[in-house]
Amino acid sequence: MPERTAIIIGAGPAGLTTAYELITRSDIKPIILEKSDYMGGIARTVDYKGYKLDIGPHRFFSKSDRVMDWWLEMVPLAAGDGSHQQITYQQKSRTVKTNEAGADPKKDDRVMLMIQRKTRIYYLRRLFDYPISLNLGTLQNLGPIRTVRIGCSYLKAAAFPIKPEVNLEQFLINRFGHELYLTFFKDYTEKVWGIACDKISAEWGAQRIKGLNIMKALTHALKKVVSPPKDIKQKGTETSLVEQFLFPKYGAGQMWEVVSGKVREGGGQIVVDTNVTRINVKDNRVISVETENSKTGEKKTFTGDMFFSTMPIQELVRDLSCDVPKDVKEIAEGLVYRDFVQVGVLVDKMKITEKTEQGTDGPITDNWIYIQESDVKVGRVEIWNNWGGGMVKDQSKIWLGMEYFCNEGDEIWSLSDEDMVKLAVEELDKIGIAGKESVLDSTVVRMPKTYPGYFGTYDRFDDLRGYLDKIENLFLIGRNGQHKYNNQDHSMLAAMTAVDNIVRGDMTKDSIWAVNTESEYHEEKSDT
Repeated sequence: MPERTAIIIGAGPAGLTTAYELITRSDIKPIILEKSDYMGGIARTVDYKGYKLDIGPHRFFSKSDRVMDWWLEMVPLAAGDGSHQQITYQQKSRTVKTNEAGADPKKDDRVMLMIQRKTRIYYLRRLFDYPISLNLGTLQNLGPIRTVRIGCSYLKAAAFPIKPEVNLEQFLINRFGHELYLTFFKDYTEKVWGIACDKISAEWGAQRIKGLNIMKALTHALKKVVSPPKDIKQKGTETSLVEQFLFPKYGAGQMWEVVSGKVREGGGQIVVDTNVTRINVKDNRVISVETENSKTGEKKTFTGDMFFSTMPIQELVRDLSCDVPKDVKEIAEGLVYRDFVQVGVLVDKMKITEKTEQGTDGPITDNWIYIQESDVKVGRVEIWNNWGGGMVKDQSKIWLGMEYFCNEGDEIWSLSDEDMVKLAVEELDKIGIAGKESVLDSTVVRMPKTYPGYFGTYDRFDDLRGYLDKIENLFLIGRNGQHKYNNQDHSMLAAMTAVDNIVRGDMTKDSIWAVNTESEYHEEKSDT
């Protein structure tokens, strides 16, 4: 039989996973068309003078054994100090000696580190636990009056939940109470999305924090004191409560550089700097994709037997050659995306500190902190020193990532790099994280369409999906490809599921869309 070809648009986690799975499990040759010159999409890692930063924090954690094992096959787990580590696999546990299963982080570059998660909320110029726990420190920070209001508000929400639960505001109030929602969720969420919480679908909460509430947070806190988690897969833990996760030594992008290398070694092709300009459809099948090289202007057409798209659906619909119905175009054009700017700031010290094991003041050990302060625009700050050491060239310096959420073309997005750095440094100083005088260097990274929005025409998305699913050999995968706010493991599982179907001759799409919807993939543990 003649060799079959799969055209894959995008070299992010979903696209690269698809290519690798096709190479290792089928006779189908993958050709990836990537518009940039880097691998990983929004899971890329940027290197600035030896200081690395990711486009947002990409934790390597999944409830799926398949994904966890896939990651560790690509980047082996670090050797420990000879201690034993319990690892659960397919509902069975075994204990392995850490130095039997991994690489040496000091000598080996390709190594997966185990990172202790610590994230807090910065509010009232103080650090609060995340998730919020009603410990003495939290009560002291909030004060007695606000604490009582929060408690009463939660009890009211528990007794009289809002029904039906339509928008994100209602979703959060039902789980945390109105007062805690106003204190710790409303401002930050609206800073991220640039729109009121009551205009965002409750489905966003179901995608990102389903299953988390005050009672589960308190129960988890008690369990943590009695029995700290040992299983790196942590299948019984809500994602928002995960205590430890895996992370490649040199950032999330290192994983996808490794995978891209394996794709090429296996006979796959990755074509970079390539923009898709037209998708030719005939008789409900894609027959070819037309492209243009962004650097040379060279135009080329790629034909194939099946097509996988991780490109934003809005752009996909614009590129279709067929006569797309007016209502489908309208829905696609009405989809909303949120964009992202990160300012990397190198400082020699931070103003906020915590006690070290020696009892002295030292830098905070958080992976990142959520900025809940309403008088600044920054939404989150990463402390890249606390991601295993490989992200920071000089550990005597502190490498911060200042995250700004914006819309492409708006005030934040349009600032020059110089003005963007100026804003970030001023805000660091204003809220007391680091002084202007401590700044040593900086860089700016912009990433469009980082977050697909659950508003705009999203309430009509099923009609759009129904139309695209009728194109028999077109498979939508990935965060933007499906317009779902997925983690990278969900994007990978959608890709794996698509390949599973194709290998057995099943061209249906429902099981692909069900990833991060069915109980097997939920961030919430099933009670059954």
